Amino acid sequence: MFSQRALVTAVLLPIGIAAILAGEIWFGVLIAFILILAIREYIQLFQTGGLQPSGFVLWGGILVLLAARLVGGFAYDYGVLPLLVMLAISAHLIAFERGRDQAATDFAVTLTGLFYVGYLGSYFLALRGLPEGIWWVLLVLPGGWAADSGAYMIGSAIGKHKLVPRLSPKKSWEGYIGGIGSAIIITPLLALVYRSLWLPPDTQITLARAAIIGGVMGVLPTLGDLGVSMLKRQFGVKDTGNLLPGHGGILDRIDSWLWMVTLGYLLVRWFFLS
Repeated sequence: MFSQRALVTAVLLPIGIAAILAGEIWFGVLIAFILILAIREYIQLFQTGGLQPSGFVLWGGILVLLAARLVGGFAYDYGVLPLLVMLAISAHLIAFERGRDQAATDFAVTLTGLFYVGYLGSYFLALRGLPEGIWWVLLVLPGGWAADSGAYMIGSAIGKHKLVPRLSPKKSWEGYIGGIGSAIIITPLLALVYRSLWLPPDTQITLARAAIIGGVMGVLPTLGDLGVSMLKRQFGVKDTGNLLPGHGGILDRIDSWLWMVTLGYLLVRWFFLS
């Protein structure tokens, strides 16, 4: 399992880094591709439970949210969000009129996917669009990955006390705490490398801020992982897909990333750049 995870990471990581460095447009194209695959799995997951979220609204809405984020940051949210909500309910009104008795529940699932996968996913681009955004992305995501890898390895080695037995029986408190420690150690080391090789002396990326980011990435994004686990448990599904050997589906892989980029953006924007 670990060897499969490592191989997939070794193949995909250079693509991700290249897109981050290439510019916001190319990074936006990559994120759009990832989120479209993720929302496809989200739709299939709820279809397993007998529900029918609107693929048209979800796919189109994600592209609109990403385009808005690229063009104007959050400036267009006041118009984009209410229009997407109205489009969603219109689609399910039509479905109800055509005989779909659970259209109201479908509407709620569509909105949840739109906001949880689409809106949170748009923070990939929001984080990349910040001053020194390349390096914030290359600090936030690896910080979260360090927590994930540390939790996996330490939990596998010494984990005895289950963290959330119903949601994820393999997660342990030992792994969780080890993941936090790994992120707090590795994230400042990355910042040190960036500062030594590329970043100017007056950069906003300091070792102390990197340690704070590492701590946040270690503590909170696990909830994103557990959130998708909750959906899978309810519908009796092991993975959201099988596209990534050792990882499961795309949604399985980015479930915590959605939290990472959102929390990373808010942390940097509100506390470090204010």
